[in-house]
Amino acid sequence: MAAKIYRKKYPSKQKSNSISKWVIRFFVFVFIFFVLLGIYKFRDGFLYYLGFKTDKYSHELSADERKLADIRIYEVLHKHDNKAIGFDVSEYQSEIDWEQTYHIDESFELSFVFIRATAGKNKTDKRFKENWEASKKRQLIRGAYHYYRPNENSIEQAENFIKNVKLEKGDLPPVLDIEKLPRKQSIDSLKVGLRRWLKKVEKHYKVKPIIYSGESYYTDFLREEFSEYPLWIANYNFWRNDLESDWQFWQFTEKAQITGVQGMVDLNIFNGDKNKLLLKCMR
Repeated sequence: MAAKIYRKKYPSKQKSNSISKWVIRFFVFVFIFFVLLGIYKFRDGFLYYLGFKTDKYSHELSADERKLADIRIYEVLHKHDNKAIGFDVSEYQSEIDWEQTYHIDESFELSFVFIRATAGKNKTDKRFKENWEASKKRQLIRGAYHYYRPNENSIEQAENFIKNVKLEKGDLPPVLDIEKLPRKQSIDSLKVGLRRWLKKVEKHYKVKPIIYSGESYYTDFLREEFSEYPLWIANYNFWRNDLESDWQFWQFTEKAQITGVQGMVDLNIFNGDKNKLLLKCMR
């Protein structure tokens, strides 16, 4: 009688491979879930960085969102209560009651305002003239900015700004607002256009313009070649509490509420007190 041969049984290779595939699929699913969650949570930041939104934050806040925004704003302002605080407006804020724009939460004085003057080669902000004159009567330190359109001629854009903005003694230097990536040109061509705008405007007003941009945009595309220009940086990171040393202005929120202004407003902190800010003004 032949002896029985016993063989040790191992799990089938097919079954093992099947388990491995399910494990991989599970982790891929979890990864995709958190990526999508992050994109949704920070969707406004992503869209702002990519230049797809011009109003940055258009919908109304829920009660919880409003509470969080107010807590954040108060904490930042309280930490920088020795610095000058200001805001920026455009036609999107509609008519402003400038005589009401004195404080945030009745505790923090508003000292300056940036007002959109022009955009591209031919647009003038519909409320620039009235905002420009009213802010002077209100005795705010005022500044004018140009919204740069990458796919339009830079010299024509500079001429549009110069034609519409008459800076006076005590006004802040002109501002170039660059937020969008070009669709019809390279980044190098964009930089050439920005340089031309800056040079022409500087030659006209006899002062170096300020560059406004998001921190990521500036770091990725502009820092190396435009570091000699004063900076106004937008960064809404909930966890950031301080300005970098090379930032003249920090736009730290787009969700502020100011008496006299409809809807939500951008708030800015100058890297110094009001007396230091006055030294930066036109002479």
